[in-house]
Amino acid sequence: MKIVISVIGKDCVGILAGVSNKCAEYGINIIDVSQSVLQDMFCMIMICDISAMNVNFSEFADIMSVYGQEKGLSIHAMHEDIFNSMHKI
Repeated sequence: MKIVISVIGKDCVGILAGVSNKCAEYGINIIDVSQSVLQDMFCMIMICDISAMNVNFSEFADIMSVYGQEKGLSIHAMHEDIFNSMHKI
């Protein structure tokens, strides 16, 4: 199974490193990353494999949201099932 993590906030040193470390802490493998800086705003989307995740998904999503608040970022973790169901008729 996969998840999508989005990160948005004012650009500063260490955002990617911090989010990556949080993922590693919970056994999540980052498969793909896209990031850009628009003026002074940092935007990132990560696709991650959660097959070895060591907490349940909702707990991880909450952890990342709190981590984002602590760092002045908006971080959302979404399960791939949300995207798959959005595109089914």
